[in-house]
Amino acid sequence: MTGGLKVEHDGHVTILTLDRPEAMNALDYPTYMALEDAVRGADARAIVITGAGDRAFCSGDDVKQILSKGAPTTPEMAERAKKTGGLTPAADALLHTDIPVIAAVNGFALGWGAELTIMADIRVFSEKARFGEIFVTRGLTCDAPGFGRLVQIVGREQACELLFTGDIIDAASAKEIGLTSRVVPHDDLMPTALALAHKIAANPPLAVQAIKKGLRETVDPPWREVGKMAITEIRRLMQTADAKESAAAFIQKRKPVFTGK
Repeated sequence: MTGGLKVEHDGHVTILTLDRPEAMNALDYPTYMALEDAVRGADARAIVITGAGDRAFCSGDDVKQILSKGAPTTPEMAERAKKTGGLTPAADALLHTDIPVIAAVNGFALGWGAELTIMADIRVFSEKARFGEIFVTRGLTCDAPGFGRLVQIVGREQACELLFTGDIIDAASAKEIGLTSRVVPHDDLMPTALALAHKIAANPPLAVQAIKKGLRETVDPPWREVGKMAITEIRRLMQTADAKESAAAFIQKRKPVFTGK
């Protein structure tokens, strides 16, 4: 295991498990970089991403780390980001890989965990899954996938509602709005996701990769340009009083008081 990520192989399928259950699989610096490296280096015909434990797929950025060390970056991460035009390197890897990616959402997918969910090509939800683009409640904006991919999946109006309210929706609601087409009993989640991954992997890999590349080049926005815009706004908003108040309130387990500053 590297960072907070466990990498396993099942034939032509690579399984990536966010493995920080004590922190609801929140993303710290090592895990961000391990995720990028695992996706870029994957020798597979399909990738399945899930979270360890029964509570969370991924609860987003590690808020305690951000409060103690600042924005979710390190010199190494900043250097990596220079190569991706400001787009989060892990997001860049996921959005540009030609390998099909399946998210097996086993619990809460919040903030960047929600972004990770929608960067997958296919999402399988456990009945316990919950999804929330909660950035606005933290005084922030979403990352690039929230602007581009979420609208592709659920449409602009529904995307606006999720982004503007920060609501957390359950698996049934996610299926109703088209965020996923598969909601399964919790114990069936990984068998279902792996069966689908192996079905994809049984097809000619060059054809599958060409299909994914074609979808990316004809449907997706220029991700690095969107990422540049998103990171500029995120950095600006992180300096605001409202963002700092939200983070402090989260740690102190109280309701935040926003002032528009």
